[in-house]
Amino acid sequence: MNAPDTRPSSAQRLHADLLAGKARALSRAMSWVENGEGGEIASQALLALVYATPVSQPWVIGITGVGGAGKSSLVPHLARRFAEGGARVVVLAVDPSSPLSGGALLGDRIRDAGGAPPAHVFFRSIATRGGQGGLAVCVADLIRVAAVGGNDIVLVETVGAGQSELGVLDVAHTVLLVSAPGLGDDVQAQKAGVMEVAHVFAVNKADRPGAQDTAASLRQALLLSERLAHMKEGVNTLAEGGVHWQPPVLSTVALTGVGVDALRTRLAEHRDMLRAQGLWQAIDQQRDLRRMQAHFQAEVQRHLAARIAAMNLMPALEARLAQAGANPLLAAEQLAQAVLAGASDVLGSSHNSKETST
Repeated sequence: MNAPDTRPSSAQRLHADLLAGKARALSRAMSWVENGEGGEIASQALLALVYATPVSQPWVIGITGVGGAGKSSLVPHLARRFAEGGARVVVLAVDPSSPLSGGALLGDRIRDAGGAPPAHVFFRSIATRGGQGGLAVCVADLIRVAAVGGNDIVLVETVGAGQSELGVLDVAHTVLLVSAPGLGDDVQAQKAGVMEVAHVFAVNKADRPGAQDTAASLRQALLLSERLAHMKEGVNTLAEGGVHWQPPVLSTVALTGVGVDALRTRLAEHRDMLRAQGLWQAIDQQRDLRRMQAHFQAEVQRHLAARIAAMNLMPALEARLAQAGANPLLAAEQLAQAVLAGASDVLGSSHNSKETST
């Protein structure tokens, strides 16, 4: 009788390399998780090992803003500053999905940081892949992969400001909104609701005309509430106890790095406030909860699709929809009843009952 194979699986070997901090392991692990390059079974096995590994969670900074504000120029400078302070940094640049391949449409445009790539900074472009909130579902998984790889900070750059960008709240501890003069960012941000969730504001391209007006407009909008009128930027101690974080507005010039040090300092102040107030772990728990909900929905859809195929329900519905005066909403109701009841004859009986009632 042959002895059982006790050799580690490919997922176990990659997980071990990731824990050991090997240079290519992080890139390979992310490819497995995002694209399933190791094969579906191996990729799921790796993800199970990643989530079972007890590690400290990295500080996740979500960076959003309308197109043209200069996020892609600002992010590499910010990553470099954090790395120079001793942190291991991962940048996840979420790009629009290619309509053909499904991959990141803009590819590695984030890698141009102006000069040689800094040590301990890993850049990766990922596609939205139709994810809700402008973020791929796998972003939460990639953050956990980064944690297992020993990284301290993850910068998540989103596609652009708008209602869809509020999804960055699902993964980030700190949200940075990047604006620029002449783009009407303050008005767009207010309409989208992004101003209500951003913790730090950066008016980029501050060397251009109108930059001071843009910053002043943002500050005014942030202080519209009478309760906030006398708040200073940053941490405010309240009379009744506790603290209030008033989002600061800073000016930066991404092409030269002007203002990036001050921006890094303000972001760190927000991180320290979260930890001091005991909010850090709650945000991590909410990220895991939302990831569980997303995976649950995907699993339900997968099981329902398999059940529909096994029950051979679609041919009858497709034939019915091909008839004149077909009602797609009624067909959907009948399909749901059939699948949930587990009986294919529900289609016929439901159809007859509807006709009878009319």
